[in-house]
Amino acid sequence: MMMEASFDTEESFDDPSCLAPQPPGAVSPAKRQIKEVKETKTTINCVTFPLPGEGPEQQLLKPNEWSYCDYFWTDRKDPQGTTSVAGFEVLLQKQLKGKQMQKEMAEFVHERIKIEEEYAKNLSKLSLSTLAAQEEGTLGEAWTQLKKSLHDEAEVHLKFSNKLHSEVEKPLLTFRGDNFKKDLKKYDHHIADLRKQLASRYASVEKARKALADRQKDLEVKTQQLEIKLSNKTEEDIKKARRKSTQAGDDLMRCVDLYNQTQSKWFEEMVTTSMELEKLEVDRIEWIQQHLRQYTTLRHETDMFNQSTVEPVDQLLQTVDPGKDRELWVKENKTGEVRPVDMDI
Repeated sequence: MMMEASFDTEESFDDPSCLAPQPPGAVSPAKRQIKEVKETKTTINCVTFPLPGEGPEQQLLKPNEWSYCDYFWTDRKDPQGTTSVAGFEVLLQKQLKGKQMQKEMAEFVHERIKIEEEYAKNLSKLSLSTLAAQEEGTLGEAWTQLKKSLHDEAEVHLKFSNKLHSEVEKPLLTFRGDNFKKDLKKYDHHIADLRKQLASRYASVEKARKALADRQKDLEVKTQQLEIKLSNKTEEDIKKARRKSTQAGDDLMRCVDLYNQTQSKWFEEMVTTSMELEKLEVDRIEWIQQHLRQYTTLRHETDMFNQSTVEPVDQLLQTVDPGKDRELWVKENKTGEVRPVDMDI
């Protein structure tokens, strides 16, 4: 956690003008009063954030859009609660999950294709059945047409399965090929490297902060010893300690500046890259939507074609006439029209 403190002394490092060496006998460090300053910032995993309610209110970068670039700055605990998962890593996992979902959708469509192919095969086989092939007349014609409709329907389902493969399954499988995961790794490594740099800069800040505290303490002790004559420390020793303290303050400010520059670079890259990932997700959803709509279109077409194969059957069934069938059968199979009569005595 980055602490903020203000020193009521000529050596305060909040004011660069106070870094110049002060002559011995000036305000004694032993008499300095450290003022408690309300903390307004906190550092979590080497990233600095304002405390809730402190500082000016931050506006969203893309208000009302729920953009990736506004909601993944902090890290979160993994499901086991043992390690932290960076917000950017959550975005990458979303992309990988989307790729997997796309693959599973393609597998689902493939299973549907297999069902359609098997169905078409069975329909075609059934259409060749000789069952009830001896039926005659108008009913026989309707029965023959019904069996033929199975063959036609089989063709419809076969075409449907072929179109499902070329217009739905294949696009789902080929959308974002093997290079996609490689591109995600590039994003991951780039942002991870920036986080490592940020962690290194933060470590430098903490080291410089400790060095400054040690130098200030050393200066204070030597000044106290000089004032109460407990040692043979000379004014030159005090000047030397003051210079070291001043140098430590300069080092701290330099480290803080480098840290802020690195955090700013990470911030910019996070915004840019997260918005690129956001666009990739939009593209994925729209691509899948487009091809699932094609699925429903093909399904409607299949129903229409199936209906057309049944229409001739409906028409012939409407013309089935038991009387006509009887007439046809009689004409073909009659053995004589003369009726027997009684025998005469």
